[in-house]
Amino acid sequence: MRFLRSNKLFVCVLTCIVLAAAGCSPVYKNLQKGTGNADCIDQFRPAFTSTLYNTHVNVVGKHLSGLLLFKRMPDSSMRIVFSSEMGAKFFDFEFNADGAFKVHQVMSQLNKKAVIKTLRNDFELILMLGVRPGEAVVKTDGLYNWYGFPKKNDTYYYVTTRNCDSLVKIEHAMKRKPKVQMIMSGYKDGVPDTIGISHRNFNFDIGLKFIPR
Repeated sequence: MRFLRSNKLFVCVLTCIVLAAAGCSPVYKNLQKGTGNADCIDQFRPAFTSTLYNTHVNVVGKHLSGLLLFKRMPDSSMRIVFSSEMGAKFFDFEFNADGAFKVHQVMSQLNKKAVIKTLRNDFELILMLGVRPGEAVVKTDGLYNWYGFPKKNDTYYYVTTRNCDSLVKIEHAMKRKPKVQMIMSGYKDGVPDTIGISHRNFNFDIGLKFIPR
């Protein structure tokens, strides 16, 4: 029964991503200059302390499920540990207080440069690392506000309703199309209930569901 519930969770989370993406197709070239206050997106920065998620990952033909922990350490670094329910670690990453990334442990099947780089970028999006509202480029598609943050040759977009009362989705965008589409929804006490990540350039999807403790 637990396996069935977990699979239903994963399908539900990925369905949410697809629906969010369908409601907001890539329109980068048609975005116009916006007037929103980028300070408002700070409310969507997750307030992780010791936060646990039921997690499913589909990556290059492999399926992994277990528990993912976001833990704020005394030195203000953030540890991100994904392990099986039996305690075997899939990976253990760290972002220090300055945003520098460190791999403490990673299973051999995931120990590939492209996979680790992708996971690092995904967690940067979730944690909103390097997101400084004063540096945002604010655009609009007429329905939503797009708060853009340049990242080398790409842009991180945090897409909100016009009055910024809801985070619609997040996109890691290339010039013409998204690399990654993400949702973070159901916030309570600063923590999103559901996180879903879909990569557009290869088979890599992640679904997380908050576990109350």
